[in-house]
Amino acid sequence: MTKKRIAIIGAGPAGLAAAYELSTNPNNEITLYEMSDVPGGMCKTIKLWDCLVDIGPHRFFSYNLRVNKLWLQAAQKDYKMVNRLTRIFYKNKFFFYPIAAFDALKKVGVFTAAICALSYLKEKIAPIKQDGSFKTWTISRFGKKLYTMFFKTYSEKLWGIKCSQLDDDFARQRIKKLSMSEVILNALKLKKNQHKTLADKFAYPKEGAGLIYRRMAEYIQNHNGKILYNTSVKKVIVENGVALGVEIEGRQRPRFFDEIISTMPFTDLIRQLPNLPAEIIAHLENLKYRNSIIVYLKVEGTKLFDDNWLYVHSPDLMMGRITNFRNWIPELYGKNKITILALEYWCNENDAFWNMPEQDIINTAKAEIQKSGLSKNYPIIDGYVYKVSRSYPTYHKGYKKDLKPLQNYLDSISNLQCIGRNGAFKYNNQDHSLLMGILAAENIKWGGGGYIKAA
Repeated sequence: MTKKRIAIIGAGPAGLAAAYELSTNPNNEITLYEMSDVPGGMCKTIKLWDCLVDIGPHRFFSYNLRVNKLWLQAAQKDYKMVNRLTRIFYKNKFFFYPIAAFDALKKVGVFTAAICALSYLKEKIAPIKQDGSFKTWTISRFGKKLYTMFFKTYSEKLWGIKCSQLDDDFARQRIKKLSMSEVILNALKLKKNQHKTLADKFAYPKEGAGLIYRRMAEYIQNHNGKILYNTSVKKVIVENGVALGVEIEGRQRPRFFDEIISTMPFTDLIRQLPNLPAEIIAHLENLKYRNSIIVYLKVEGTKLFDDNWLYVHSPDLMMGRITNFRNWIPELYGKNKITILALEYWCNENDAFWNMPEQDIINTAKAEIQKSGLSKNYPIIDGYVYKVSRSYPTYHKGYKKDLKPLQNYLDSISNLQCIGRNGAFKYNNQDHSLLMGILAAENIKWGGGGYIKAA
């Protein structure tokens, strides 16, 4: 039987999952292109100060049996279950997430709590008019006061736009069924929390999140596949509505394939396609990505705060999230008597902070963690900057009006599938990206393709 030649662009969770599934068939010949020198994408693990850290917090939890099976095949027995503690840091106080009514009442005071309650009741009596924005959706669920305290600042840090300009699809995707009524019922023990993104425990590999993807890469290379690291795909070759191959940066000759799976940024892929209609170009220009800067700080102390990570809602601090890797598993730090904190900042390409010298970024992070009081005056003895370009697809209000025509355009190209956070322009967790990879592999097995929509 003639082997089916399959190209996969990107060795992040989605690309690796697709390659892993396809590599089980000896009739598939897989080539995976990865622009960096290691697998894992944003879920890779790096060694820093003789400790292991991830690129921000990456907990694994899924209700999908296929995703769990794939993850466990790679993890084997080399993982632990971690008790999750993630809270909101607001005005120098810690608030449980999701919001616990009695906890919040005690910390904000009776007067502010009364305003929160009245604001919520106002929405039940005279609801705010919905305009498709994150702002109006969240106010309708929690009231304006709680929206201002626990949703507005963090979301505007993350996306770099006003909540009135952020699409309510972000709220539907991330907040889902959580509401003020659910918060009250949970607090009164009348309802068990069923919010899917808030598992009390999560699985975590003993060598960091990247262990899963290193093992998947090893399996692929031992079963009908090869991974070409430090190799960037310039464009996908398309003729007469059929994807035929790829062009590689720095190489003149294209490579031809029977099937192509892409996790490269959605906008980059389309921009390189031939003979784009003017309306497609117009929609394309409206879609944007957000960048991340992660500043790792080496703190000479071990008892800072108890959370795996914190959401920083304080408006006087630029940072949006802090991961405390001391609070995951001991295997990350061993005998080292330090704490590594990862402070996350979000930027656009042309922002001054994104283009600032690294030492200035580290100094900013040091000043902020000291201002917050979270470092507890322990000495900060070193810093390291890690930049991630286009880490989040931006959900501006009405973005689907631009995204849908582009999805339809890609669906018209046969032998091409677009998956993953960047490839599908969808704010995925790693489990969602793994599912997209599984579905893409099944499409090749059974026929089909296009834009993969994983829950």
